[in-house]
Amino acid sequence: MATITIDADMVARAVPPRRKDAHKRMNGTVCVVGGSRLYHGAPFLCASGAMRSGVDLVYIAVPASIATAVRALSPDFIVVPMPDSKLTRGNVAKLMAWVPKVDVFAVGPGLGEQKPENLVNAMNQLKGEGRSLVVDADALRPQILPSLRSARAVVTPHAGEFAHLFGVELPPDTEGRAAAVSSQAKKAGVTILLKGPTDVISDGDRVALNEMHSPAMTVGGTGDVLTGIVAGLLARSVPPFEAACVAAYVNGAAGMEAVKQAGMHITASDVASNVASAMKKFDRVQ
Repeated sequence: MATITIDADMVARAVPPRRKDAHKRMNGTVCVVGGSRLYHGAPFLCASGAMRSGVDLVYIAVPASIATAVRALSPDFIVVPMPDSKLTRGNVAKLMAWVPKVDVFAVGPGLGEQKPENLVNAMNQLKGEGRSLVVDADALRPQILPSLRSARAVVTPHAGEFAHLFGVELPPDTEGRAAAVSSQAKKAGVTILLKGPTDVISDGDRVALNEMHSPAMTVGGTGDVLTGIVAGLLARSVPPFEAACVAAYVNGAAGMEAVKQAGMHITASDVASNVASAMKKFDRVQ
C-alpha cells in the first residue's frame, strides 16, 4: 500500500475555514475525560491542545478530588467535577447529564487503571447521538474495540499501547509499522494514530506518515496535547483520518517552534502554547 507523506499542502486542504457568521458552539465542543489523584496535568494538556485547535468550548471532566487544582490552571476551560475517580456507570450517567451537547469526547489522559467493563460502557454511552471519540492512554484496552467500530473514532497509542490494544508487536522499521497499523485499522474499523519518531496514521484504506517532529518531544505530556488536537479537529467536522493526520503534523510543528525558543529543554506546556502559531498559517475566513 502506498503511503501519504503529510505536508503543509495536505494540512491546508483539510483544515476548515472559519465562517464570518460563526457563533458559539458552531466551531465545536470537546470534553476531555481523564485525570486521577496522581495525574492532574494530562487532561489539562489535552484540553489545551483542543482549545488551541480552534474549537469554541472545552470541558474537562476530572475526579472531584483534583477539580479545584485543574480549575486553577486556567480560566479558559469548564471543569466538571466527577464524584468518582472511576468511570462507573453512575459517573458516566452524571457526565452525560452535565454535558449532553458535546461533539467529541477525548477519553484517557491521566485516567488511571479502569475496569474493562466500565470502559466498554463508557464508550457505548459517550459515542451516542453521533458524537466522536478520541481514545488514549489508560482507556486503550482491547475490550473497547467492538464499541469503536460503529463510532467516528480515533485511537492514539504509542508502540507499547498498540501491542496491548491489538495484540501485535510492532517491527522497528517504518514500512513494517505502516503495514501493521493499516492491517489493524481495517480489522478494527477505526482510525489509528501510532505515535513515534515517525507517526503512522491509517483508517485501513489509507496510510500516512508524519515526520514533522523533534527529538525533544519525548518529554511527557506531548501525546496528551496531540490527543486534544485530534479531538478539536473532529469537533470542527474534519473526518477522522484527516483529523489524525493534521493533528500529528500540527503537534510536531508546535514542538519544533518550542525547540526554537528553548532548545532541547521543552515541556509539553511549551508545545501546547505553540499550537496556535503552528495552525495560524492555515487560517481562512469565508
